[in-house]
Amino acid sequence: MSHPYQNLPAYQYWPQAMTQPAPGHINPAEGTALRIARHEAVVTLGSCFAQHLAREIHQAGFNYLVGEAAPAHLDAQTAQAKQYGLFSARYGNIYTARQARQLLERAFNGFVPQEPAWQSKGRFYDPFRPSVEPEGFASQEELLAERERHLEAVRAVFTQAKWVIFTLGLTEAWRSKQDGAVFPQAPGVGGIGAFDSSRHEFVNFSVHEVIEDLTAFRALLHEVNPNANLVFTVSPVPLAATFESRHVWTSTTYSKAVLRVAAEELVHRFGNVFYFPSYEIITSPAAGSRYYDDDLRTVTRVGVKHVMRVFFENCVDDTVSLSTIDQSSLREALEHDMELLCDEAQLLDAGREPEVTQETFDEEAYLRLNPDVAEAVAAQQFQSGWHHYTAHGRSEGRRIA
Repeated sequence: MSHPYQNLPAYQYWPQAMTQPAPGHINPAEGTALRIARHEAVVTLGSCFAQHLAREIHQAGFNYLVGEAAPAHLDAQTAQAKQYGLFSARYGNIYTARQARQLLERAFNGFVPQEPAWQSKGRFYDPFRPSVEPEGFASQEELLAERERHLEAVRAVFTQAKWVIFTLGLTEAWRSKQDGAVFPQAPGVGGIGAFDSSRHEFVNFSVHEVIEDLTAFRALLHEVNPNANLVFTVSPVPLAATFESRHVWTSTTYSKAVLRVAAEELVHRFGNVFYFPSYEIITSPAAGSRYYDDDLRTVTRVGVKHVMRVFFENCVDDTVSLSTIDQSSLREALEHDMELLCDEAQLLDAGREPEVTQETFDEEAYLRLNPDVAEAVAAQQFQSGWHHYTAHGRSEGRRIA
């Protein structure tokens, strides 16, 4: 007897699509309608993983728009530190859908957030792209002038783009209580700005809010550039830290699920919105542990190459593949894979305990925080709290302060 699941394409059956192919040949983009020509103008934005896509699309000879070129006097290392060419404009990492919507509202609709600058050690930093000037600006006036030049570049690239590729990264963010403006990092992280609970608050966007923000982002883009198409992809990089009172992995799965569902909803709603499965390639069960480094967060070069091979072979209309790309250029791009500039990565340091020596160890605090150890020391089972900490406490993750 016949049934609806007979005679479907091979990629719609698990054995043919997942079990039988070699892990490096899993192709979740098979059957996609997405087709980008290399002559068509491409703009990228998004989280840290988006930097991989930007570099390799550029290296492959696509018409990659860069609205803010590095000044001629800057050497390559300084230009990279100042995030020239990292994305199509120097907006830094755009982690959330709300950030992306806000970027276009600022560039095209005149939205001016009420928090103009953050300060640190007498220097001024842009709250909405705090990492683009590692040493900060000399004055708020200099910052605001540079911001106007930046927003002009944003207007230029988004009005010219045929394709906008947005890598969705997070649902967690920090925002202003005054006007709802969202920041790429919490005030105070990295020593930039100062957190004030009367002015700043945490938010974890729901799927409905993300869909609303992505819909508004698309509407704004369509208003200024009716010919632009959108490509969403989800970053496979887990959260560096979560402010929710739960395990970071649980927050990661929530965030990625929300972003994936929101992207799918936009694809179904609009004919000029597409999805590319970066997340699925890296997190595929077929990949095992191949595509994450030892920290279980950093995507390996092998994983990035798999993503780009799938992209070039399925989503480009002139049959570009890795074999047709200048291999020296591709190798040069891959050499920089581990040099991604991520505001969120600063949170990794916040979660690390400082190195403890006998000179810095607070015996009294350790015994107060670990009463069972205090009892053991009193019973002469250990010479001291320090003795217990070096023998057992450090590996057990005991509190020390």
